[in-house]
Amino acid sequence: MKKAKDEKRNRVVYRRVPGAPLTAKQRANLDELARMPEHEIDTSDIPELPASAWKDAVRGKLYRPVKKAVSLRLDADVIAWLKKDGEGYQTRANRILRERMLADKAS
Repeated sequence: MKKAKDEKRNRVVYRRVPGAPLTAKQRANLDELARMPEHEIDTSDIPELPASAWKDAVRGKLYRPVKKAVSLRLDADVIAWLKKDGEGYQTRANRILRERMLADKAS
């Protein structure tokens, strides 16, 4: 955990290293926050964004699903069509199947 001084507000800010376990003090602070009613938590340093800030938001843009190796028998002409643009034919096949899956879910 790194300790830094916030000169603007004259307070100490702790930066936690991702993946590092919480200290007893951090856990106690989180437990205290969890017990507080929301209206008592000071969020003035993180004001709400206007609705216009969310107009171009995309859900799941950084989502990376888990890949699973499978054996799949496809027609030779389908494989040739997928491979005609060079490397990445498996990614193209996955994209095509995903688009179809999402269209099916939407209907």
